[in-house]
Amino acid sequence: MTPGADQVAAEEPLEIRLVHGGEERPLGVTMRTPGADPDLVRGWLYAEGAIREAGDLLDLSEWREGELATPNVVRVRLRSGFAALERLSRQTFTSSACGVCGAGSIERLAVRARPALWTRPPLSPELVCSLPGRLRAGQPLFAVTGGLHAAGLFTPDGECLAVREDVGRHNAVDKVIGWALTGGRLPLGDHILTVSSRAGFEIVQKAALAGVPVVCAVSAPTSLAVQVAESFGLTLLGFVRGERFNVYSAPERLQP
Repeated sequence: MTPGADQVAAEEPLEIRLVHGGEERPLGVTMRTPGADPDLVRGWLYAEGAIREAGDLLDLSEWREGELATPNVVRVRLRSGFAALERLSRQTFTSSACGVCGAGSIERLAVRARPALWTRPPLSPELVCSLPGRLRAGQPLFAVTGGLHAAGLFTPDGECLAVREDVGRHNAVDKVIGWALTGGRLPLGDHILTVSSRAGFEIVQKAALAGVPVVCAVSAPTSLAVQVAESFGLTLLGFVRGERFNVYSAPERLQP
């Protein structure tokens, strides 16, 4: 055994609080890697139905409580006020990270999912196979820790628009969608979401809500993820490694 130092991925709690009319109520706590926290909160609020557009979030502020070196509390003020609490309790989706989901979740998802629009030529296999490498190029924290997931948003030409890292794969996707929401890019027709992890229900759910037509995963999809992709017309690709990948739904967006 050789003594030495190693860099590990940061994981800290982030509490989200809703402020309205001089009152403050907790929305939830998530474990995340600090960085792009405003994007994370915006993406999470959007995915859970608390906001539908950037203007629904009136204010967002960060601060630090306790002995942590980074801000660990985010206070948000929403146009809907505390009515968002009821919406969150009705529409929050569960995942393998926090519970069990099924047909009921898919039915609720159908109420809010965006059309998966694709107006560009079919994607070449070569471009698809290049996406994990392009994603890795935007993962500086993974390069030094080896312990983070990533999500990246790409154009049909393979241009990388945004990459976000996090210990939670769903957090990384929320960060990317929060970035897109702030920039007025939603719905994300003609975009590709690439993730460094497996494609579980929560990943494809968030893609469907944001109108993403193509989801590319380095690892395997789950059965429910495939079911959601088929239901909402998403092209779901898995095991994108080296010079091969599997196509699980909507193959028409790929060159034969």
